[in-house]
Amino acid sequence: MLHKTRGIVFKFVKYGETSIIVTIFTELFGLQSYIVNGARTSKPSGRMSLYQPLTLLDLVVYHKENASLVRIKEVRCYYHYHSIYIDAKKSAIALFLNEVINKSLKEETHAAEVCLFLFDAFERFDKLTDSYENFHLIFLIKLSRYLGFGLHNSKDILSGKMLAEKEEQIFNQLVETEFEDVIAMTNNQRRIILDLIVQFYFTHTENMGEIRSIQVLREVLG
Repeated sequence: MLHKTRGIVFKFVKYGETSIIVTIFTELFGLQSYIVNGARTSKPSGRMSLYQPLTLLDLVVYHKENASLVRIKEVRCYYHYHSIYIDAKKSAIALFLNEVINKSLKEETHAAEVCLFLFDAFERFDKLTDSYENFHLIFLIKLSRYLGFGLHNSKDILSGKMLAEKEEQIFNQLVETEFEDVIAMTNNQRRIILDLIVQFYFTHTENMGEIRSIQVLREVLG
């Protein structure tokens, strides 16, 4: 049966000589895998650019319960990014967040709400022109609430650990803030808070494994 849905690309792998299997988190069905024949060709119909990580899509898809692999009938870009792929800092943040999302977002429960959050968050991120160095911190705090282990204050993340008063104050500000808000902090404070959030994710997510892109993020943000 055919269904119209929105979806955000998580990743793809090569399949055969010209095809791919793309993982997309959809508004209707949560995490789905689709085979796209001929995507890796020089022909315009291949349209490989549509399947880059974090691309926001409008889709018409085939769906069958319990099928591990289905097909896409129609696809178009829902929103064209203007800065995420060309700004070095934004690209590093996006790379890191995409890896965390791939490792932590596995269920289709509340798919519509999660998809709406992801679409809204990355569109707003793309439109930010400055002071976006804290976006990934705010994003992970907000995402955790959709994953069922939400961060609401510094007590949730510390669990007996000690944190300097200033960092604790900054974290509590982050919990209450929006993506566009500016919270002043040093690069070192940002790293400390990020490490705490990532450790919180490790504690609450099975088989998360190493976050390889975090080192790139640290180097780019300073």
